[in-house]
Amino acid sequence: MKLVSSAPQSAGAGPVRRIRELPDELVSQIAAGEVVERPASVVRELVDNALDAGASQVTVRLAAGGVRAITVEDDGSGIAVEDLPLALRRHATSKIASLAELESVRTMGFRGEALAAIASVAELTLTTRTPAAPHAWRLHARSGELAPAARAVGTTVEVQELFFSTPARRKFLKTDATELAHCLEAVRRHALARPEVGFAVWHEGRLVAQWRPAAGAPARWADVLGAEFVAASRELQLERGPLAVHGRVGQPEAARSRADLQYLFVNGRYVRDRLLAHAVRSAYEDQLHGSRQPAYALFLGIAPELVDVNVHPTKIEVRFRDGRAVHQTLRHAVEAALAGSRALAPAPSPAAPAAGAAAGPTPWQPALALADAAPGAREGSPRWQVEGPWRTPQGSGGIEAWAGLHEPLAAAAPAAASRAAVEDRAGAFAGPLGRGEREGTSGQPLGREEREGTSGWPLGRAVAQIGGVYVLAENAQGLVVVDMHAAHERIVYERLKRAAGDGATLPAQPLLIPVSFAATAAEVAIAEAEHEALLALGLDVGVLAAGTLVVRSRPAALPDADLADLTRSVLADLADAGSTRVVQRARDDLLATMACHGAVRASRRLTIEEMNALLREMEATERADTCNHGRPTWRQVTMKELDALFLRGR
Repeated sequence: MKLVSSAPQSAGAGPVRRIRELPDELVSQIAAGEVVERPASVVRELVDNALDAGASQVTVRLAAGGVRAITVEDDGSGIAVEDLPLALRRHATSKIASLAELESVRTMGFRGEALAAIASVAELTLTTRTPAAPHAWRLHARSGELAPAARAVGTTVEVQELFFSTPARRKFLKTDATELAHCLEAVRRHALARPEVGFAVWHEGRLVAQWRPAAGAPARWADVLGAEFVAASRELQLERGPLAVHGRVGQPEAARSRADLQYLFVNGRYVRDRLLAHAVRSAYEDQLHGSRQPAYALFLGIAPELVDVNVHPTKIEVRFRDGRAVHQTLRHAVEAALAGSRALAPAPSPAAPAAGAAAGPTPWQPALALADAAPGAREGSPRWQVEGPWRTPQGSGGIEAWAGLHEPLAAAAPAAASRAAVEDRAGAFAGPLGRGEREGTSGQPLGREEREGTSGWPLGRAVAQIGGVYVLAENAQGLVVVDMHAAHERIVYERLKRAAGDGATLPAQPLLIPVSFAATAAEVAIAEAEHEALLALGLDVGVLAAGTLVVRSRPAALPDADLADLTRSVLADLADAGSTRVVQRARDDLLATMACHGAVRASRRLTIEEMNALLREMEATERADTCNHGRPTWRQVTMKELDALFLRGR
């Protein structure tokens, strides 16, 4: 006889269970899973707390990559003994006390979850002392025992046997070496953002990384990211409305195969943000070759009221009130920093930063006012002045004050200021490439005195052409090798962009038979909202029915494109970057194709006059270090490198 259960069944799910309240222990485990992913998560949270306490030195000690033990020591303000029991409770914090403070967070931590989450998955002991206390106090999280202890002012948090209570979670951890690398990276990010704080990391009793307090941000960047990065990057600094951006962006020729040297900080907090990453990448889009990745360390300071950091328990994601304005400002700032040729503005020596660099802002400061804009500002005074911790600029009017955020930063381009001087130096180089020849120019190599006298010509004077492809020139540093097609392609491309202007509309070709395709609700909404932008790209897109779009015209330059895929791609870009950027990029792609076909071809023989005219045009053209496909246009070979090739002086 077969027994049948009378309990109600759900399809493939077993008996239906009643709703019940989860026990506190299980709730804590669930919450801990959101905050503590691996030992690096613990290190990040504890260092955040140390910085909020005003520490000037933070020491991290690890065992077994942080799995067996993590100890974070600081010399901050400590925790009062009466607050110690509350410190380990969930959602108990000294950082915020009201909704208004939550909407304008000024500290690294504020959720009150870190210590409670760590204590639920590991053995945690907290030792702390305030300046007014006669001695320190030690609190054991699991037993709740509170006892006197000995230590200087500050706090020590000891975490042992991470995930001992959840063995399944421990199985997902990697090797000790991998976990150590993640912990080091977590401390490195803090070190980049806080140059005035010293950091040290010990592993199994051995010092593995140390960053002493630096005199300024440039010194810390060189210390953390290395002299090679500083030498191959350019400094960026911009203030616009309530947003301030500064940092360093790598030159296109120093791009990497992996995105392992990309750091973005918002108000001193390291973030991973698609919007910001897309803004930086779009600034490089016609200067990188293939899938190469740019290197950069950028620090954004913004009024706390205009950014929401309460998005994820790990606090690594943010949301902006006006994301498009932030995107456009950051992109224009990076474009301006990359515009000048390195021939005109060589990178400063990492061992000797530019004068006044140490007086600049620390990366976590919002830099809310221009010192030289204030009445009576002294010449040479620090450009970034903070009028108070995270204050909105007086008279800024909040988000409404971002006037002109969507306009190009033409005045900020480094090359713009020097263009007139370069053109004056070019003299009257006429010739087929656009200028006349300076009197007395010849193809003879320069003597020492003449070579030193060419310092006004960064790319030197042409001496020969090799294989109909490369131009050889001699400057004060030695030999310059120029890919003439790539260089002329960039010159023509920039010239076409200036001639086309920002309001150009791409030619469209009406379709005899319109193309329809299924679309999501989001795609339909974007197509309706950005109809004018689509027309500017040559795409006439309309709504045929619910969930269906129809294309009635295509860009004339793309007769063989798959219209459904093309339209979906354009709609996705419109959603990410906005109509202005998508139209501009589509136009630039078309002009790039025209420039490639219009540039001087390889194997064409140039006269000395034409070669010199090409060099002078390169010096007067923005982004002349790469062609619009991202390939380098010229290389410098110094006399020292030439001597090494021939073993001179050995």
